[in-house]
Amino acid sequence: MTLGARARLDLPDFPWDSLAAAAQRASEYPGGAVDLSVGTPVDPVPEVLRQALASASALPGYPATHGTPELRQAAVAALARRYGITSVPTEAVLPTVGSKELVAWLPTLLGLGPGDVVALPELAYPTYEIGARLAGATAVRLADAQPAAPGTRLRWLNSPSNPTGDVAPASVLASVVRQAREIGAVVASDECYLALGWAAQPVSVLHPRVSGGDHRGLLAVHSLSKSSNLAGYRAGFVTGDPELVAGLLAVRKHAGMMVARPVQQAMVAALSDDTHVAQQRDRYAGRRELLRPALDRAGLRVARSQGGLFLWCTAGEPCWDTVTRLAGLGVLVAPGEFYGPAGARHVRVALTATDERIAAAVHRLDRLAKS
Repeated sequence: MTLGARARLDLPDFPWDSLAAAAQRASEYPGGAVDLSVGTPVDPVPEVLRQALASASALPGYPATHGTPELRQAAVAALARRYGITSVPTEAVLPTVGSKELVAWLPTLLGLGPGDVVALPELAYPTYEIGARLAGATAVRLADAQPAAPGTRLRWLNSPSNPTGDVAPASVLASVVRQAREIGAVVASDECYLALGWAAQPVSVLHPRVSGGDHRGLLAVHSLSKSSNLAGYRAGFVTGDPELVAGLLAVRKHAGMMVARPVQQAMVAALSDDTHVAQQRDRYAGRRELLRPALDRAGLRVARSQGGLFLWCTAGEPCWDTVTRLAGLGVLVAPGEFYGPAGARHVRVALTATDERIAAAVHRLDRLAKS
């Protein structure tokens, strides 16, 4: 056996690679493909954030793994102002290289390994399971209200959900926190869509209505990719239990897991300015108001989807049949099975396309509705 074969991790193929044939078919439609299969932002980076990035571009030294005091203070202020999260000490904020990196490596950073259990949502972005596998731990899927089994070391929450758009009520989240504390599990909440509630108002796991004002055993993962169009900057942070954050910081210092200094400065600007966040939210709301009824008219029933950047829908058929049918209209969507077995008859449709491309998708879906 070669060294490469021995070193190869036991990981599945990257799911979106399997969309190549559907993507090719969609691209052949007159006018080109409307790609609604991924959640990557398409709108401009706000100028105030670009200026902040440039302002730190000449600094030659290594950035602080813990982030600048200014960045941590800006994060604490934004959490209180935007989401009603109080009593967060600045030392309990830790910048991350986007949120996906933290999701993938959190089980490892927490010291989990073989024999440990990571609980993740029944329908979940694939990286939660990948993180468990990277650590050698076992992943199990749970509905939000379902208690974790004793021996569970880490429980992931995600509200609003990717892919479904479900928004978990504060009472459900509080119940999960109480039960996790009873069995000694850490609760990590992926809150990158927290600013995007539509039919329901999302609440953080750190909010007093959920945490009881006690952040012990809790971590909240935040991303600026969606709210500030900073996916290309890889800008996120984790906060919560100061002891847990200190442990993550210690490991990340050894591993060199640090956010570039110009990006940290852009994050300060993004966390200090709410105007661009509201403007981006309005853009997504407008696209959702066009796309959701068009899907309904085309026979794709939208289920749940109370928040976030995606519409979760079903045509009552296997998900790949729907993917293929929509690709024939030049519209590319993601099959629900990417997110777990319970998604086998659903597809995920992203709101992350320009207004022009959303209008094109609506026009094509209306052709399907008339056929």
